[in-house]
Amino acid sequence: MRVSRQQAAINRERVLQAAGRLFRERGFERVAVAEMTQAAGLTHGGFYNQFDSKEALAAEACAATLAESAARWRKRAATSDAPLKDLVEGYLSCRHRDNPGSGCTLAALGTEAAHQGKAVRRSFAAGLQGLASVLAELLPGRAAAKRRRSLAMLSAMAGALMLSRAVEDPALSAEILDATRDELLA
Repeated sequence: MRVSRQQAAINRERVLQAAGRLFRERGFERVAVAEMTQAAGLTHGGFYNQFDSKEALAAEACAATLAESAARWRKRAATSDAPLKDLVEGYLSCRHRDNPGSGCTLAALGTEAAHQGKAVRRSFAAGLQGLASVLAELLPGRAAAKRRRSLAMLSAMAGALMLSRAVEDPALSAEILDATRDELLA
């Protein structure tokens, strides 16, 4: 049965959303195509009508999740009296740590992205720059200095979130988040 273009676009978006969540929860290699299509409520057969490969899907899912994060950051910043503080506190929170499937793609998949193909790494680079741009807009100073500081802040935030998820000790996990948040906002 042939689906309309509109339905195909909806199906594609559902697969992208499901893949983005599953990749962030379990990593690129631990998610099968069949799982992603099942999570999207679709059959495995239609996958290759939508995407050339799992890597192509991974690149698109990364681009989509990182763009969504940048949009959420911009929205949050626009409605806040202390936007930088709110972004840093929200990012370096236990809630964010405990929900990788809806959280930051950089922290969830950064180490794995280095071992992926060029398309995934390009998506990561573009998404990282998008998030850094949001932070840079909130910082004082000249453009070059703002960019450097935003890259350093984003690196510290993603690294702290990744480390806080990696340790088994809840107290140490919270301490990593607290220490990084305090240093960034000092």
